[in-house]
Formats: sequence, C-alpha cells, structure tokens
Amino acid sequence: MSEKYTLGIDLGGTNIKAVLLDGQCKTLEECSDSTRDHEGNQPWKQGVKDLFHSFQEKTGGKIDKIGISAPGLASEDNSFIAHLPNKLEGIEEFHWSEFLGKETKVLNDAHAALMAESQMGSGKGYDSIILLTLGTGVGGGVIYEGKLLQGNKGRAGHFGHISVSNNRVRSIVGTPGTLENAIGETTVKERSYGRYQSTKDLVEAYRAGDTFATLIWLRSLQQLTRGIVSLINAFSPDIVIIGGGITKAGDALFDPLNDFMDVYEWRPGGFKTPIVRAELGDYSGAVGAGVFAMKGAG
Repeated sequence: MSEKYTLGIDLGGTNIKAVLLDGQCKTLEECSDSTRDHEGNQPWKQGVKDLFHSFQEKTGGKIDKIGISAPGLASEDNSFIAHLPNKLEGIEEFHWSEFLGKETKVLNDAHAALMAESQMGSGKGYDSIILLTLGTGVGGGVIYEGKLLQGNKGRAGHFGHISVSNNRVRSIVGTPGTLENAIGETTVKERSYGRYQSTKDLVEAYRAGDTFATLIWLRSLQQLTRGIVSLINAFSPDIVIIGGGITKAGDALFDPLNDFMDVYEWRPGGFKTPIVRAELGDYSGAVGAGVFAMKGAG
C-alpha cells in the first residue's frame, strides 16, 4: 500500500502555515504564506487552496486528510468554525471539505497547539494535560485521560475568559476580571497606565529593577497563578504547559510564577504539578491540526 500523507494548516490573522505529515505524524515539509486578511475579499481562502494544491502536486496526489487550525469555536463535528466575531470575515460556517474537495477537519487554534504538544512536545507521555497560550490574548485547552475536551459549543479550554480578579472590565465574552485582561499583550498599556507599550518593554523594565514595572508584572503573574491553581483544582492534570509569545520572558516569567505556585497550589501527598514551557514553535497549530485530522480527539 502506497504512503498517504496528511496536510496540517494553521490559519491565523497574519500568516497561513502548512506542514506535511507522514503516517507517524513526522513533519516532512513546512511552509507559510501571508493571510492578507486586510485586503478584503477573503484571499486566505484561495491561499489555503493554493497550499493544498501545491502539496498535492509534490506528493503525487497522495494527501489523504487535511486538518485546519483557526481561531474561534469549531462546530460539533469539527467541519467548520461555527463562531468567530470580528476576525477573518467569511470563515464562520465555511465548509472547507466542500471548498477543497477533500475531507477536512477544523479545530480551534489553541486546541490544535495542545494536540501537537501532547504528541511530540512537552506533553508527550502524559494522559491529562492543561495548556495555556499567552500572547495577544490567552487561549488554552485540556486533554483529560488522553482525550481532547472541546465541550458544548467548543468552548472548553477558553481559559483567557476565566475570572481571576475583581476588575470590573469585561472581556469580549462579557466576563469581568479575566485572565486575558490580566496578562494578555493587548492590555499592557492599560495595565501600566500608559508607561509600557508591550510585554517586552514591561519585562525589560522589570529586569532592570524598575519598581513600578515590578509591581505591574508581578501583579499580572499573581493573577496568572490564581488561574492556574484553579484549573489544577478543577482538572487535576499531570502537567501544565505554557506557550505563546509571552513565554519569551523566560525566567522572568517562570521564576516568579513558581514562587507564587509554592504559596497557592494545593499539593496533596506533596505532588507538585509541573509547569513547563511548550517545546514546539510557530508550526504547532498546523502540526496539531494534522494530528487531529489523522487521529481525532483521542
């Protein structure tokens, strides 16, 4: 029987990333193209199709399955994005299988990153995993006893919208005092009263010993810790993985976070839940989408 391949695609607001996987989920090739969402007329649809046709030609038509990772809530049968306001206009209820002429599974982008980490990253070998992605916003996902939890309406794992403070500011879904508002990139200027424009600026000032930066950064990490210990108490995972651009802060993130965890985490029997950095890079969403298309939720 000839080799069959799976194509994983991560459709983001800036770039479309694609990976070709073999039957053992090994990445054979990867490439990317601009999403060009700002141009209007939804050019990213044709961009995805062009990538598919390119890989079909390279493999002699041997792509068997396609997985697409995208922001938003996936439909119950993972055939399309059911809900995504204010981004990628036209993606809601767009049926990729019909458009591409090949069976295509669609998955939330953070869920896809978790699938990749569970198979070949920091979560490999663990049955119950929590992932948090810290970037422009905050996303996440849960694998429980080997199975990806998507939940009713695909909302499971949207940890950016859990409430971690008494801040009255409401998130895009209406939740006050959210984790996303506490540490997401988009609120740095607001949190720092206009003094810092990005997490990078804030962390550099913290490293330099700036008192005000220290207050703002550690307050954000304290709220992140509240969120993590709440998730640990709810799911009792084997491991917590943290990914996303904010993890570039390195020890400035993980050292204070572990200090707060030592104070806040409930540790029956002395078990300390490992908090680790995601291993996979920019193509994790594409890889995870491909793995999901190949293997399903677990």
